Amino acid sequence: MSDVPGAPADLLRSLTRAERLLSRRLGAVLADDALTIEAWRVLCLLADGQGHPMSEVSAEASLPPGTLTKLVDHLVDRNLVFRRIDPLDRRRIRAYLTARGRREHERLDQRVRASLAELGIPTGTGLVERLDDLVDRLDPTRRGDRADATGSRR
Repeated sequence: MSDVPGAPADLLRSLTRAERLLSRRLGAVLADDALTIEAWRVLCLLADGQGHPMSEVSAEASLPPGTLTKLVDHLVDRNLVFRRIDPLDRRRIRAYLTARGRREHERLDQRVRASLAELGIPTGTGLVERLDDLVDRLDPTRRGDRADATGSRR
């Protein structure tokens, strides 16, 4: 893209290409279970067991609200997710994994990790943390969202 090594255009190109190729690879892993990358993102977010407002799920899954509703409906039909009214704000709906959803997430997480390990990309290498730091720098509104009660980074 650029004749100058390390130019900003190279970063954008490399990140875009890596995301597309990784999505394609993990999409193939998830296809055996008739799940999409977007569904995987939802399951991963809900795997913390805290339940999340649909607006947050929409943002984390990078899906517009209407599309997310259809996806969550599908996950509810598969008994992977359930929805409840938020006890603190009855106008909001929170999504949670079912017991079956937790088991499926754990099983699929092992398969995804194995696929990444085949590429020589062990999880926890600092790559995710560096990319999260980049996202934080590009979207300062996220910074407060990623600290847990102890103040450590997620």
